Amino acid sequence: MKGLALGLVSLCMSTLTFAQQSPNTSASGTINGASVTIKYGSPFVKGREGKIYGTNLVPFDGKVWRAGANFATVIETDKDLMVEGKKLPAGKYSIYIQASEKDWVIIFNSKTGQWGINRDGSTTLDPAMDAIRVTVTPKKSATMTESLTYKINNNGFVLSWEYLDVPVSIK
Repeated sequence: MKGLALGLVSLCMSTLTFAQQSPNTSASGTINGASVTIKYGSPFVKGREGKIYGTNLVPFDGKVWRAGANFATVIETDKDLMVEGKKLPAGKYSIYIQASEKDWVIIFNSKTGQWGINRDGSTTLDPAMDAIRVTVTPKKSATMTESLTYKINNNGFVLSWEYLDVPVSIK
């Protein structure tokens, strides 16, 4: 009986090893005197070049994406910010994205702490909890970014993945 139990534990452990999540990471910085932190799951391209955008990973069909992997991406600021000209009060927000080939809508939602997707694959976004939505234009990048990365700079933040950068202006 002990052998069977050990075998089952070993099988479960190896299954967990193969089904690992994307690593969780964060980006922190100061924008116009405000401390800003973004916490997110960072998926890898893993040989899927040309198969990230406009697919089920980052859909272009009006569906909302969780802006990373695992839990819903979260941004936190200790001061009010002006994001693409719209006021975002100090606090903690989930970030979701509605992408298209031309423009992306960045959604700052006041519901936080949830997993990024439901069992049916839809996001956990509750539109009634939206603080602001802003539209930005992604830019092609000359360099490949293997794992999804958020970078905070003096002008806001940039989401980079594969050959695409998505700058979001913050003042």
